[in-house]
Amino acid sequence: MALVNPHGKEKKLKPLLLTGAELEEEKKKAKTLTQVRISSREAGDLIMMGIGGFTPLEGFMGYDDWKGVCAEYRMADGTFWPIPITVSTTEGQADSIKDGEEIALVSEETGEIMATMKVTEKYKIDKEYECKQVYRTTDMEHPGVAMVMKQEEVNLAGPVKVLSEGSFPQEYPGVYLRPAETRKIFEDKGWSTVAAFQTRNPMHRSHEYLTKIAIETCDGVFIHMLLGKLKPGDIPADVRQRAIDTLIEKYYVKDTITVGGYPLDMRYAGPREALLHALFRQNYGCSHLIVGRDHAGVGDYYGPFDAQKIFDEIPSDALETKPLKIDWTFYCHKCDGMASMRTCPHGKEDRLILSGTKLRKMLSEGQEVPDHFSRPEVLAILREYYEGLSEKVEIKTHKYSEGM
Repeated sequence: MALVNPHGKEKKLKPLLLTGAELEEEKKKAKTLTQVRISSREAGDLIMMGIGGFTPLEGFMGYDDWKGVCAEYRMADGTFWPIPITVSTTEGQADSIKDGEEIALVSEETGEIMATMKVTEKYKIDKEYECKQVYRTTDMEHPGVAMVMKQEEVNLAGPVKVLSEGSFPQEYPGVYLRPAETRKIFEDKGWSTVAAFQTRNPMHRSHEYLTKIAIETCDGVFIHMLLGKLKPGDIPADVRQRAIDTLIEKYYVKDTITVGGYPLDMRYAGPREALLHALFRQNYGCSHLIVGRDHAGVGDYYGPFDAQKIFDEIPSDALETKPLKIDWTFYCHKCDGMASMRTCPHGKEDRLILSGTKLRKMLSEGQEVPDHFSRPEVLAILREYYEGLSEKVEIKTHKYSEGM
């Protein structure tokens, strides 16, 4: 059996990243073009287009694509897509750009020219409508809503030529993987069914249990870490990587797991983001996406299993990658092991409910972590990280107290 096809009608990866002489020529030309500054989220989307993770997109979406994606998960040409992929600029700058003009897209964080783009359309959107459709709320406390509402007034659409992957290849060597690379890894291992496990947290016992259920039914599991921006309080990628590597070395059968990272910022769009996670995992070669409780959620904006239900609301042929839906999991003292609502008959007084939020809170406040919450080797790495943070806070406080 072969791996799942890349997303889209052509069923072929479509990386937009230039290489060789073509890249050098385009870089020279880019220096002469009008520069449009792009946010961290827009840069992440651009890199995903560059490496083929957002196949079959050829650039940032126009108005009809935006409207179709918001309203019914479909671009103007009928391609299934769950979240708008757009870039914006100020009204003043948009007015100065002619239709058909080429521009350079520049990271607002690093100043690096990330891509060139031929502007085919300029349009305004109803930001509140996008938030209601995609995030199911217009509450500015929601980090994804805040991202959309802070966009500039005018969206630009058009095909892109990607010139850079930012610092990801240098910062995360061997972890930052492109879809063509993961497909080769899976093929070399002889895997055809691969379950992706999305994570922005270090893995606790519940995550370990989810992935081991997947190993029972698939050839292997791809632990796919988010390397882009998180919300305050989330644990950085390098710490997560150390914790995950340690867990795999100590607690998994050799060659059942592959670990990689991808360059997006979290949107925290819950159900819609679960669909996007499945879509780009299809491009990476994964046949399944593990969808547990509160996938890609934040706060109380979504029900615990809304991200599972949404897969039943889309056409059956929308994605080749299917959800692996797993119930609420926990450690049960009476069962003497990990269990789920479907397998454990005991009451909540016997259950240790595990969550990344709870673990972060306990560690950041120096609380004792209960037995069976996380593996001791993982806890040691996380404690070291939090102790380092508290030392920095103490140093800062000490400096301020001396009037520095």
